[in-house]
Amino acid sequence: MDLPVNLPEKFYLLAYDPERGRLTRTSDLDLALRAAALTELLRRRLIRDDGRHPAAVDGPADGLDPLSAALLEQIRQERRRTWKRWIGRSRRSARVVRDGLVAAGRIRVEERRVLGLFPVARVTLPEPRVRKALTADVMSALRGPLSRVDPADAALVALVDAARLGSALTWRQRREFRTRIDKLAPAAGPVPRALRMAITAKHADGGAG
Repeated sequence: MDLPVNLPEKFYLLAYDPERGRLTRTSDLDLALRAAALTELLRRRLIRDDGRHPAAVDGPADGLDPLSAALLEQIRQERRRTWKRWIGRSRRSARVVRDGLVAAGRIRVEERRVLGLFPVARVTLPEPRVRKALTADVMSALRGPLSRVDPADAALVALVDAARLGSALTWRQRREFRTRIDKLAPAAGPVPRALRMAITAKHADGGAG
């Protein structure tokens, strides 16, 4: 069993609730996945923190997921934006990650219409053990020796916490492990704080884009 290596793909799978058979936190999922892509680029040193802005760094971009690859290209070609603004430009991010996971055979998507009018996509996991392994990685990062935590797992925990992704960490767990989460958060750089700000701004605007 091989696991996804890119943070957006990991986050998407953790957003799936196997008990309810559907994705959770869908209202903020585009934002969270965009934040995961920024963090992926940071950890691969394809971008750096230039004050309030991400800046592109020359280097091979092999093996990136589609969302991270597209975001890197935008950062390289477009004008500078703050971390929050890059996260806020999040439309269809979930669809891009979803299609990549479908192509890799990690999820299946059944398209149907409710009442014959409204399109709905039903996501299922052909190999539930993959998500279980990702959940185990999250809990290991919280409970195992800090010195042995993979930086990618540390960054993933920080993103899950910032997005309040209850399907991966309940609010009780987030409270119980608050001190540990704060120690893991630097692995994601400035992104978790920017994600919180983007989510707050979105809901303050009544849920707009």
